[in-house]
Amino acid sequence: MDMSELETLIFDDPAELVATAAARFADAVRRAQDARGTAVVALTGGSNGIALLRALAADPGSVDWSHVEVYWGDERFVPAADPERNEGQAREALFGVIGADPARIHPMPASDGDHGDDIAAAARAYAELVGDDLVFDVHLLGMGGEGHINSLFPHTAATAEEAATVVAVEDSPKPPPRRITLTFPVINRSREVWFLVSGAEKAQAVAAAHDGADRADWPCAGAHGTERTVWFLDPAAAADLP
Repeated sequence: MDMSELETLIFDDPAELVATAAARFADAVRRAQDARGTAVVALTGGSNGIALLRALAADPGSVDWSHVEVYWGDERFVPAADPERNEGQAREALFGVIGADPARIHPMPASDGDHGDDIAAAARAYAELVGDDLVFDVHLLGMGGEGHINSLFPHTAATAEEAATVVAVEDSPKPPPRRITLTFPVINRSREVWFLVSGAEKAQAVAAAHDGADRADWPCAGAHGTERTVWFLDPAAAADLP
């Protein structure tokens, strides 16, 4: 039985959503560091995910990044310099600003990296890095209008995966088609899973997740933290909730 806490928070606008999520992220990191010395987080891309990093960069004293291990939930398998990569956007928004320790930052491989264009080898390498025991203190998630999270889309093999923690996606319905993604086995061992969602096009997926939909139909419905699951919503995204 899932005994984790569910919080659904609705904010006046995306700016308030991001500001609150950033403050709570800093607090969650401090709590993890107090408990275990190091916090381990998985980041997301998208407008809200990158805005949260910009908010943290604007208040650099809020987080001790020297004791935070940073991973990503998914990544486009394109060259490292591609502006669409979540890693590059995160470096521009935060890590390049604060001068983060490269040894603490663990980006997913690029298509011109150590594994070349071999996406399966790249996914295996990231799976080895994540291992079987890594637990994220906070796993941030954005969400698409059809309910996809990371690169887990409805009715795909990646969404159905029950064993591997990282898989290659070669036919993403959202371009680019080739991606690397964390899967539900690692997402759902995270202590806290946070959704950062705004926009009316997301309302149906938000409601489906809250109503306990099948993750095959609505992948967002399958993600839960072991301690807490938090939805940060604007009114448009929350419009279909009771």
